[in-house]
Amino acid sequence: MLDLDKWQEILHTIKQNKLRTFLTGFSVAWGIFMLIILLGSGNGLKNGVEHQFRDEATNSIFIYNGRTSDIYRGLNKGRRIYPDNGDYDWIVNNLSQLEKISSSYSIYGDNQISYNGEYGDFNITAVHPSYHEIENLTPVDGRFINQNDLRENRKTAAIGLTVKETLFREASPIGKHIKINGITFKVTGVFDADNNDRENREVYVPITTAQTLFSRNDDVHSLRLTTKEVTVEESKGLVNTLRSKLSQRHSFAPDDERAVYISNHIEQYTQFLNVFKAIDLFIWIIGIGTIIAGIVGVSNIMIIVVKERTLEFGIRKAIGATPSSIIGLIILESIVITTFAGYIGLVLGVGVLGLLSNVMPANDFFMNPQVNLVIAGSATLLLIISGIIAGMVPARKAAKIKPIVALRDE
Repeated sequence: MLDLDKWQEILHTIKQNKLRTFLTGFSVAWGIFMLIILLGSGNGLKNGVEHQFRDEATNSIFIYNGRTSDIYRGLNKGRRIYPDNGDYDWIVNNLSQLEKISSSYSIYGDNQISYNGEYGDFNITAVHPSYHEIENLTPVDGRFINQNDLRENRKTAAIGLTVKETLFREASPIGKHIKINGITFKVTGVFDADNNDRENREVYVPITTAQTLFSRNDDVHSLRLTTKEVTVEESKGLVNTLRSKLSQRHSFAPDDERAVYISNHIEQYTQFLNVFKAIDLFIWIIGIGTIIAGIVGVSNIMIIVVKERTLEFGIRKAIGATPSSIIGLIILESIVITTFAGYIGLVLGVGVLGLLSNVMPANDFFMNPQVNLVIAGSATLLLIISGIIAGMVPARKAAKIKPIVALRDE
């Protein structure tokens, strides 16, 4: 590899056949370029999907209110079914896989929230303390709702960043009092929902307080829970257990999926990951197939090179060159062409992905189409291996040339 004469000879051969070398390397460069673009695009889609899950824990199960679609035990279909405090208590006391849980009760209507002459119309949601962990809300100042707020039915509120900026501007809202539909609440904290405008317009209050002041019953709109580490099959079993218990407590058919909607994010997230694993495999198959086509092209060109240099190789062997030295020369030339051309394709691919990442408008479905260093390193290793494979057949052919035959052919 450090033989200067050998490197000079390879460079001389490449300069003598510039067009042939360019066409040979182009197929390899194109294969690597397409592989990087496809892998980067796949990562962009994957990042977009993961961004969709950013607001919620991926080990979560959500239960929403619904409406019955079947007649059950003499009860008409079309009945509205709401989870309630009893369902919350049953889950807390009976599900060993439970990690965190919160009810959620939305206060609908024109919710006017005011402070010191500033007004805004924001969403009001009553929750348990674990809600901010389940929904991945980031605390900015103060604290979220806590157990003492629930136990003592306190009129406290945690507000989103947009609410804070509207009502308080640059001032700290902690400890100050806002009015929610004419009722005074004390602000305990500010949170940021990772640039989610809808979440940042929320005002969260203790669910016990809201049920006392606004609903006058123990119904809730949803139950949100996270689990300890479970498999997809175990999460499906949990969903079946929850639906069975809810059907008993609220008198609807156990197989009536419209009575309550249960969203299994564990299953959904795993399905997305499996889909992208399949996409990655498909991309690698296409990319490697394209590279193989380039390798075949390089190998065919090198065979032609060997044919043209039959006399040269014959003379080399006549004056003492070993077959291994000739094999090394051909393989090294093949590696130089494929690695250099492939590296150009690699750099161009990374550059195009970087350009796409900068010029594409931000959206939740395609984000940061990049390839990591592991993939770039794998692609580089693939180039070197490709060069060896491409040069192996013509190198062995060159090594078998007999001096007398080479002189006769000339």
